[in-house]
Amino acid sequence: MLELRLVQGSLLKKVLEAMKDLVNDANFDCSATGFSLQAMDSSHVALVALLLRSEGFDHYRCDRNISMGMNLNNMSKALKCAGNEDIITIKADDGSDTVTFMFESPSQDKISDFEMKLMDIDSEHLGIPEAEYDAIVRMPSSEFARICKDLSSIGDTVLICVSKEGVKFSTRGDIGAANIVCRQNTTVDKPEEATVIQMEQSVAQPFALRYMNSFTKATPLASQVTISMSSDLPLVIEYKVAEMGHIRYYLAPKIEDDEGAESHLETRPQAESKPEKEVRPKVETKPEVESKPQAEGEAPLETKLHVDAVDSKPQVDDIKAGVEVMDVE
Repeated sequence: MLELRLVQGSLLKKVLEAMKDLVNDANFDCSATGFSLQAMDSSHVALVALLLRSEGFDHYRCDRNISMGMNLNNMSKALKCAGNEDIITIKADDGSDTVTFMFESPSQDKISDFEMKLMDIDSEHLGIPEAEYDAIVRMPSSEFARICKDLSSIGDTVLICVSKEGVKFSTRGDIGAANIVCRQNTTVDKPEEATVIQMEQSVAQPFALRYMNSFTKATPLASQVTISMSSDLPLVIEYKVAEMGHIRYYLAPKIEDDEGAESHLETRPQAESKPEKEVRPKVETKPEVESKPQAEGEAPLETKLHVDAVDSKPQVDDIKAGVEVMDVE
């Protein structure tokens, strides 16, 4: 028996809005410690990881570990029927092929319930080992969203450079180029408006702006965003979900040589920094390699990130993968 009750139901609605454009179908894994999800986008360039700890719910009952496959767009449609102030309850019986969403108004004068069919999604669990990052930037999430939106009107790729001078966002397109620099600022009156940079060494990587703008859909969840970068690792963007968890996005960088050909990178995403044991959702880790490069030039993010070189040139030698596949008992 699974029963989760969240008085601040709008949080769950915001979480779904932050993921549904990136992932279509995914498994929600529930255990005694929390409610979680981990899934890649269809091109295997980006990964999203969600964790909502059990203590953050007003009522949490999970008699045994359960994995519920759902279409995120359908789930979002159901949650849109709930008011922003409504209390949301999620119920599922053992062995059932459906999940029920119940919405209660604060005054208890209206109660709605929606039953949705579960999906059988065949996938594997992806272990995320620990990693140290060369640079970590914490800045206002609204400012980060504004930067990504503004730069996408100029170009398709953003180059993020972190140095002692600050964090610089640059792009170039047919109409010209744009650069935005955010310097460290910790003297503001409100902590949520501060920009804090922790740097072991300078780092610069290019990323597809269309993915960055998709990640910023999580802006309503948190006033601050954390950006973690290393030269040989994927970008990690993290938003806190109230005091109950987080949503993290991992994005493979775009690597180009002097001739403009795309190369590939194998990566080791950031570890979940958690004292508690959590269930890792299922994701596909060994999809077939695309026969052509991605339209945007992104390197696929998976156990091994592959992308063919332009004009059928030989691929760059693999860098040893650091992603482990973990079996769930």
